[in-house]
Amino acid sequence: MTKTKPLNVIKANASNPKVWVVIGVAVAGIVVLAETRRRRRRAKMVMDRADFGAFLERFTMIPFPQPPPPAAKQTLIGLTFAIKDTFDVKDYVTGFGNPDWKNTHDPAEKTAMAVTALLKNGATCVGKTVMDELGFGITGENKHYGTPINPQMPSHVSGGSSSGSAVAVAAELVDFALGTDTIGCIRIPAAFCGILGYRPSHGAVSTIGVLPNAQSLDTVGCLACDASILHRVVHSLLQLNTVEPRRTRRFIFANDLFQLHKVPMQKTLSVISKVIENLSGYQPPKHMNIGQYITSSVPSLKAFCEQNENLQNGSSTLKALSSVMISLQRYEFKTNHGEWVKSVKPKLASDISSQVQEAINSTHENIKMLYKVRTEMRATLQSLLKDDGILVIPTVADSPSKVNINKVYSVESHDRALLISSISSMSGCCQVAIPLGKHDDCPISVSFITFHGGDKFLLDTMLDMYSSLQEQASIASNSAPLPDANGNIDTSELLKEKGNAAFKGKQWNKAISYYTEAVKLNEMNATYYSNRAAAYLQLGCFQQAEQDCSKAISIDKKNVKAYLRRGTARESLLCYKEAAQDFKHALVLEPKNKAASVAEQRLRKLMS
Repeated sequence: MTKTKPLNVIKANASNPKVWVVIGVAVAGIVVLAETRRRRRRAKMVMDRADFGAFLERFTMIPFPQPPPPAAKQTLIGLTFAIKDTFDVKDYVTGFGNPDWKNTHDPAEKTAMAVTALLKNGATCVGKTVMDELGFGITGENKHYGTPINPQMPSHVSGGSSSGSAVAVAAELVDFALGTDTIGCIRIPAAFCGILGYRPSHGAVSTIGVLPNAQSLDTVGCLACDASILHRVVHSLLQLNTVEPRRTRRFIFANDLFQLHKVPMQKTLSVISKVIENLSGYQPPKHMNIGQYITSSVPSLKAFCEQNENLQNGSSTLKALSSVMISLQRYEFKTNHGEWVKSVKPKLASDISSQVQEAINSTHENIKMLYKVRTEMRATLQSLLKDDGILVIPTVADSPSKVNINKVYSVESHDRALLISSISSMSGCCQVAIPLGKHDDCPISVSFITFHGGDKFLLDTMLDMYSSLQEQASIASNSAPLPDANGNIDTSELLKEKGNAAFKGKQWNKAISYYTEAVKLNEMNATYYSNRAAAYLQLGCFQQAEQDCSKAISIDKKNVKAYLRRGTARESLLCYKEAAQDFKHALVLEPKNKAASVAEQRLRKLMS
């Protein structure tokens, strides 16, 4: 039997009006169907924008009823929360941020213990949130489920991997949210979204019912906008005692890490210092180079520092620490999920795929050394902080990148982010990220770290200081930059010579004082700035060194030492491209300069 083509039928019956009625109805149906689909897509987009793309799925898990006396009163009644797509919920498939994972796993038989603890304390769970695939990535982008919109900076990434949880909180869709933190996965999105983020002491909150990325680094943490809510939620998760003897607080500012920060100290350390001055039981802050301290206290790291041995003043050690953290993450991820990756071959975003493949293909002959570094780091921080110390660091160094423009966070920004986050991740210490207003329309975030097991001490400190910190941050945001002193007296050469003598005697601070006085007397002498930069480098004050060298170069564009010193400062700040340019410029001025040649070749390899 031969088939008749539709067009032939129409031609044969062109004069029959019934045929045209049928055609009209069919065309109308197609148009209606297309319009219905378009409206559904538009409605979904509107709905996604309404929840800032934070949620994967919505549901309601009602809290447990209040138990009768003498049971304690539920502390989270009336609060709503969301959970990252790593937490098990009974009868739901935990998706791990990837459709292939979701399609190859069964629904959970039980709800994660952390989620249950919050339900028992009266909170209501309202859904699961978007995350970076398989817990990799720190930008918050997900090619399958979309990138949650950062409410603070809509055109910029929200940070990851707990991106949806951070966005849900920042957009005030929930009172708080649960996430997991392995290498910064709560702290980074908290910083980018301008909210509070808490990483507890490693092992303090149960991870039963939570998909692991790397269990030696994984923690279950919390994000919130309100300090009181964060305090109550983490108390519930940790089952902490409500009363603890009042202790003094001893603050330590990590100057070298704030050198990586892009925010003026007037808006960070100065704010914290002013708050400390007005609180009883808070000792005046001390300053230190945390990189140098770790260098002298974690001997196992020396084996990992060789390739970065030219970086100064602890930068090599911190870079090595972050590389050990990543190696440990890869080893444990491979152990946990390597077989699944090999058998399923999941579809992953290119940047996530490369990280997963590096994990799967990695070999770790020195695995014992990785764990040894972790053990020594915990002992080192315990020795530094004891039971009353709080280390203050920037939560992140850089502002968030724009969505879809820098699809992969730049190598330098990525390195700086991991370098900072590795301190808590590798020591197991607890850390809270605290917002401090904005700089250039970007949220500012600083972090407090204290000893492993000191969660209540840290939470109480955060709650004690929070309102004063916000008040001082607001004042700092509206203040003009502090002016520099200038002068005009021509006796500066003697001061320069005194500075040189102090430098040779390794009296770096004294040398800086002399050079500073020389600059005040003659602000157009490039040598004074360049020499002061050399002293700053010895102290690990890389931003000041870079600024001094830039000033020297603006005065004398042929000052080779200024280019070399600025290159060293920028390399220590992990600004590899700019550092390489400085060393190249030095080579143009002095083609046989060995230091510049070696540095330029080293950076070329590092960037390749």
